Amino acid sequence: MKRVILLIVTNIAVMLVLSVAAHLLGLNRFVSGGGLNLTTLLAFSALMGFGGAFISLLLSKTMAKWSTGARVIEQPSNETERWLMFTVQKLSDRAGLAMPEVAIYEGEPNAFATGASRNSSLVAVSTGLLANMNEKEVEAVLAHEVAHIANGDMVTLTLIQGVVNTFVFFLARVVGFFVDKALNKDSESSGTGIGYFVTVVVCEILFGILASAVVMYFSRQREYRADAGAAALLGSPEPMVAALRRLGGMDSGALPASMAASGISGREGLVALFSSHPSLESRIEALSARRAV
Repeated sequence: MKRVILLIVTNIAVMLVLSVAAHLLGLNRFVSGGGLNLTTLLAFSALMGFGGAFISLLLSKTMAKWSTGARVIEQPSNETERWLMFTVQKLSDRAGLAMPEVAIYEGEPNAFATGASRNSSLVAVSTGLLANMNEKEVEAVLAHEVAHIANGDMVTLTLIQGVVNTFVFFLARVVGFFVDKALNKDSESSGTGIGYFVTVVVCEILFGILASAVVMYFSRQREYRADAGAAALLGSPEPMVAALRRLGGMDSGALPASMAASGISGREGLVALFSSHPSLESRIEALSARRAV
């Protein structure tokens, strides 16, 4: 419960900061004189859309630790922790990266990588993953996460999220403005009424659902790239195939919503369009095709 409250408070704080910034810059005054200033609205939407996405990126390591309870290994205290540190260091050197922070968290089999940049990142694995996989399979999972970092996937997904957020904010307010005008066409008021606010809320929900499909598409593509990156780091796709097959036989742990797209394994949505990860079968098939080349 404490972690959930911290996440909610953090999100509220981010929105308050962005709202104050928009007010100080005058970007929240996009409706004036009964008209809609599209340039100001676009700037407001970009501030809210990209601002929220990039603040989330900058806070990603802290939020990941809070939400999962991950413990960063400062000094290895046992053989498993020493092996983890050595393996991540080896893979990072191969990928040309600075050593990420390495963490362990209590939970069902899963792992994730996050961070604001290639050289300021975090790789975390669950106790369930360490208990249910052999070293070769865990190494493949670590290689997959290091490949995410090397590919700059966190920044790429943040940029995509920022773009779609901007369009959601922009289009919702454009639709809200015209709906409000249609409902109050005989009114002499130059401001916006309840129709505007209700329409904006409804449109943000609807457009947000559509936007999430776009973000999830790119999330699935980056999983294929990270699998291929792991195969390249290890010199063979076989360990990654073995790790994915092992995951297929286990109940992988669900990560918090903000981290769901970062896990080695993600639960498929009710509709594939909204899944953050491709099916394990399709990932194995893609790696097998790579092996056959």
